[in-house]
Amino acid sequence: MARFEDLAVWKRSARLSADLYKSLRDLKDFGFCDQITRAGLSIPSNIAEGYEREPAKETTNFLNYAKGSAGEFRTQIYIGIDIGYIERDTGMQWIKEAEEISRMLHGLMQTIRTQKN
Repeated sequence: MARFEDLAVWKRSARLSADLYKSLRDLKDFGFCDQITRAGLSIPSNIAEGYEREPAKETTNFLNYAKGSAGEFRTQIYIGIDIGYIERDTGMQWIKEAEEISRMLHGLMQTIRTQKN
C-alpha cells in the first residue's frame, strides 16, 4: 500500500485545510473558526491515520471518518457563506473540492475493499 503522503486525496485535502486556515486566520468568531478548521483538518488527518493502520478494515474505517468530516466541513461552509464569514465564490470552490475529495475517498475505500477479497 502507498504512503499516505503519495495519495492525491490526502494532498488535496491537506491543501484545502491549509487554505481554510489562511483564509480564516483573522476571523474573530473563535467558536465558528475552531469548529470549521477542525472539520477541515480532520479530513487529511483521518486519511493519514487510516493509512498507518492495519488491517484493511481499520484503514477503510478511518477513510470513512474522513468522508464524514468532508460532509461536516461542507455544512459549515454553507453556514459560513450565509452568515457572511466566507465569501460566496471561495466557499463554493471549497464545497466543490470537498465533494470531489468525498468521491475520491469513496473510490479509495471501494478499491481497498476489493483488494481484500
